[in-house]
Amino acid sequence: MSDHLEDVKKYAKAPVNEKAVAGLTKTYRLVLSKPDTKYVACSDKAERETVRKNFLEKKLGLSGDDLDASIEATCKKMKADRTKSRLTFYYLLAEHYGKLDMFA
Repeated sequence: MSDHLEDVKKYAKAPVNEKAVAGLTKTYRLVLSKPDTKYVACSDKAERETVRKNFLEKKLGLSGDDLDASIEATCKKMKADRTKSRLTFYYLLAEHYGKLDMFA
């Protein structure tokens, strides 16, 4: 978990909710263990759609026109990383929408 925590600390607002990072790690451990799903490919429209449908809508229970904009903003925030950790990406989205307590 320490690798995930360090990655989240690079992008998240301080202080980082370590319980939420642990909860996300536990929830998405299978996804994070596979090389082809552990990263978010911002350049892939289908990938962004998956993030919106499976994480923002289904997991966080959100809806609205701003979901795609928040995904794009997170992509821009993490643009320095060629490999964008899915856990960090999801943490930043949950933080943006005030939903970190769901994972803590």
